[in-house]
Amino acid sequence: MANSNDHPMTISEKIFSKASGKTVKAGEFVLANIDRAMTHDITGPLAIDGFYDIMRDKEEKKVWDPSKIVIVFDHQVPADSLNASANHIKLRQFAKEQDILNYDVYEGVCHQVMPEMGHVRPGDLIVGSDSHTCAYGSLGAFSTGVGSTDMAAVFASGKLWFKVPETIRFEANGKLPKHVYSKDLILHMIGDVGAEGARYMAAEYAGSTIEGLPISERMTISNMAIEMGGKAGIIEPDKTTEAYLQERIPDYKLDTYWKSDEDAEYAEFHDYDVSDLEPQVACPHNVDNVKPVSEVEGTKVDQVFVGSCTNGRFEDIKIVAEMMGDEPVAKGVRLLIIPASRTEYMKVLRAGYVEQFMEAGAIVESPCCGPCMGGSFGLLGDGEVGLATSNRNFKGREGSPESFVYLSSPATAAASALTGEITDPRKI
Repeated sequence: MANSNDHPMTISEKIFSKASGKTVKAGEFVLANIDRAMTHDITGPLAIDGFYDIMRDKEEKKVWDPSKIVIVFDHQVPADSLNASANHIKLRQFAKEQDILNYDVYEGVCHQVMPEMGHVRPGDLIVGSDSHTCAYGSLGAFSTGVGSTDMAAVFASGKLWFKVPETIRFEANGKLPKHVYSKDLILHMIGDVGAEGARYMAAEYAGSTIEGLPISERMTISNMAIEMGGKAGIIEPDKTTEAYLQERIPDYKLDTYWKSDEDAEYAEFHDYDVSDLEPQVACPHNVDNVKPVSEVEGTKVDQVFVGSCTNGRFEDIKIVAEMMGDEPVAKGVRLLIIPASRTEYMKVLRAGYVEQFMEAGAIVESPCCGPCMGGSFGLLGDGEVGLATSNRNFKGREGSPESFVYLSSPATAAASALTGEITDPRKI
């Protein structure tokens, strides 16, 4: 492992130094060894085609290391079309042929399953053929999304070229007010710097606010780094990270090396005092079109979606359940609750929330991406308005290009489901 004695390094520079076998700094191009690769049912088939194309002249067409590749079925599950079924068959056959771990029985959303099942460690360099792979930075990994063609190259060689990114550091300090969560904080940051504010940079999140967050809320922040253009969204691992990993990886011990050096060089600094932060809402049709909830209150909603790799964990759903209590969903509103994984679903079930939501008039679906990418169920029709705890609200993202998607925290989503319009959760 390269050490940082030569020059102070960010955690991202340290990870790329380890992955390339030499001390590197931001701006350099490196051929890096990949620690883990993930693909799913939408992007996986094209990666498989690319892999066989690369290997066409080889007698043995085997991936570089099957133990380092993970396949997750999550976007169109259970299969909702003949094309989806064909993709699933292709991935199952590839996984069996190559001896690759395949979560094909709807274990959950890839970005929840990967850390939950112990496939992510601090200091890892991880690629996934999905843009929200940056979520694993919540555990101190450098994880980033790549295209299916790049993933094909990783399947074949276990390596990929990178430009070591500069780092933009976001410091948040203070205690989040009641009914204000990490989703509000990351939306505020995205609104502040814009959709390209961290373009091809490692977004590093730090400060007392971040340090005080559980892993579930850190995941939300890292997940959305891509929405400010970030190559990765990384949080230095600490005792909270260690405790999370020890539940999943026997005998795991935190290596304190995986943090930025005190004098590391940053491209930019952004400081935030969260003590007066209001709940935030991203308005159509861009994630950086962020406004305080007070400016959009009263907007009628047709559907509220709580779930996705951003806010589909038990802790998120618990917020909704506690805010709703015995109250029914507002007349004319569809409330969809989709836990992010089988594990999270079982927690929700055992807590009695499934019965509570069903009695309130909501629907609880099995773990998957759901309406998030507009390819499965729960799609919005022409002119409809949806409020979601997911990560993107682009035109047509959750259905009709004539629909409108707002993004919020689970607390704002719960308040809005009760009233039928975007509502400040502090008023419930």
